[in-house]
Amino acid sequence: MSRPVTARVPAKVNVQLAVGGLRPDGFHDLANVFLAVGLHDEVTAAPADALRITVEGADAAQVPLDRTNLAARAALALAERHGIEPGVHLHIAKDIPVAGGMAGGSADAAGALLACDALWGTRATRAELLEICAELGSDIPFSLVGGVALGRGRGELLTPLETGGTFHWVFAVADGGLSTPAVYRECDRLREESGAGANAADVPDPEPSQALLDALRTGDATALAAAVSNDLQPAALSLRPALADTLRAGADAGALASLVSGSGPTCAFLAKDVEAAQGVATALAASGTCRTVRVTSGPVPGARLVDA
Repeated sequence: MSRPVTARVPAKVNVQLAVGGLRPDGFHDLANVFLAVGLHDEVTAAPADALRITVEGADAAQVPLDRTNLAARAALALAERHGIEPGVHLHIAKDIPVAGGMAGGSADAAGALLACDALWGTRATRAELLEICAELGSDIPFSLVGGVALGRGRGELLTPLETGGTFHWVFAVADGGLSTPAVYRECDRLREESGAGANAADVPDPEPSQALLDALRTGDATALAAAVSNDLQPAALSLRPALADTLRAGADAGALASLVSGSGPTCAFLAKDVEAAQGVATALAASGTCRTVRVTSGPVPGARLVDA
């Protein structure tokens, strides 16, 4: 009997999320600059007679335990490619906020792929794993790669980016989640309402900010703070107006930058150093504008196997 295998996978924050117009296939072209941060889920794959999912940790009750779970879909995709039965018990230990705009579900899929590949001895190449990731979801390839990367296309076409230092972050976790498709729909609606139009022909092609890329390369937190942006933030605030209070509380506490993480509702705050991050976290925790606060840093590596 094979021993269980555990993979550890990080959360992400989008330091830039530039969103193009709505494509005919229902997706949007992106210029998506991902940065992996030190909040991790762990996915353990153990031999079993059939596919089974269990989850522990914060908000575990919100995670589906059937085949709609991205980790389950990842295991099924790998098994199908290699013509094997997907007999595996996937146990997910959650530390990344659920439906929080930090790619927790994507992380679990990448972790499941890596763990099942090791458990089953399928010896999939890195390219094959990335191909499966891209088929499953736009954020999943980055969960496998980690570090800092620019995502083009739907976000799945990755180019690693050079970074010159560690950036310190505070994350304010909201009550409840936000549906990523709903936030994109609201983004399209707001664009239509403004008169600018929401289709690909109406919206300029998304491009990464050169100032942001330079700030990442030099490790300059102040320059990075001046360059961060999220085109989905107005939509997230439209659907969850209370997030404006959270963003204001972090800014008032001295954060260099305050933004909604991805599709939200988690809010991300960039701080100049560890001490400043702790000060922002303390103020946010006392503000009554969020449920919990997490302090961490990045970039960190992507999915990797660990001793269970």
